[in-house]
Amino acid sequence: MAETMKAWQYSAVEGKLEDSISVNDIAKPIPSSLAKGQILVQVISASINPVDYKLPESGFLGRLMISRPAIPGLDFCGRVIAKHPSSNAFEEGQLVFGGFTSNDGNGTLSQYTVISEKCCALLPAGVDPDHAAAVGTAATTAYQSLMPDTLKPGAKIFINGGSGGIGTWGIQFAKAMGAEVVTTCSTANVELCRQIGADEVLDYKKVDIISSLKEKKNEFDLLIDNVGKNDDLYKIRGELLKSTGTFVQVGVPDTLSISQTLPTLGKQLWPAALGGGRYYFVNMENTTEFFDRIGHWMKEGEVKAIVDTTYGWEDVPLAFGKLREGHARGKLVVQVADKSKV
Repeated sequence: MAETMKAWQYSAVEGKLEDSISVNDIAKPIPSSLAKGQILVQVISASINPVDYKLPESGFLGRLMISRPAIPGLDFCGRVIAKHPSSNAFEEGQLVFGGFTSNDGNGTLSQYTVISEKCCALLPAGVDPDHAAAVGTAATTAYQSLMPDTLKPGAKIFINGGSGGIGTWGIQFAKAMGAEVVTTCSTANVELCRQIGADEVLDYKKVDIISSLKEKKNEFDLLIDNVGKNDDLYKIRGELLKSTGTFVQVGVPDTLSISQTLPTLGKQLWPAALGGGRYYFVNMENTTEFFDRIGHWMKEGEVKAIVDTTYGWEDVPLAFGKLREGHARGKLVVQVADKSKV
């Protein structure tokens, strides 16, 4: 077995990530060095998320959080090649899917990756590896945004941004959990949002979203903002939410900095008694529990991955360029290896 593997890497990021990454040969993870609970996975497919380029491009914050040179990518589907002797969650040869909770520089846009068994689940029979790779981060974030521990059947939810990677999962999960869904998207994606279960779709190309929402006084149990470009929705939350409702923040600005994290922290700390309202910022968390739940829904046909485009290994820069445009219908997937040969 070769001692090196190919991986997409970046060091210094000048401008856009897609202009700063290249394929390199690097030392392959050594099975004998696996820590307790870790598995070595040969990656079949990976998917990308906005955080994969926003954080590396965020200057000091990105350099502080990610060791360089770094491999981008959080999500994957692949085959277990080796495991720590103490690991009993998976066996060598099994197909698994999952995702990192954070990127320490060893991401999934590589031929092999080392990950905790607590961040993976077995690939359900009949689920395509490309579709499973589209679950991590986007689907788990969408699931958490619905506050599943407290959401009750019949709840009414507004999802700002229904046609993207998180939104398409969120609509389907909400319907699987018995909720009524109002969402937003552009004209081209209205039919898609309806097909995956949205009860009402507001076309932001044709109507003013804020004005339209103001007609729905105190109707919503959850307001989920997957866009996060401004505070317009947050400012009218009191008019739209029920007394027990919650504003859920998922989307963040296109550029990240320490100064931009302060308003979010303030919203979390501002007490409801002083007009802050219930506010929940979704912290990314990829766990076996979430993957098992979503994988079961996929196996049963209750939800499905919406994949906009599947890219070849050599087209990773094109994938990031497409992601940056912000108009992808669902997820963007990269095929790292030939599915028929792994």
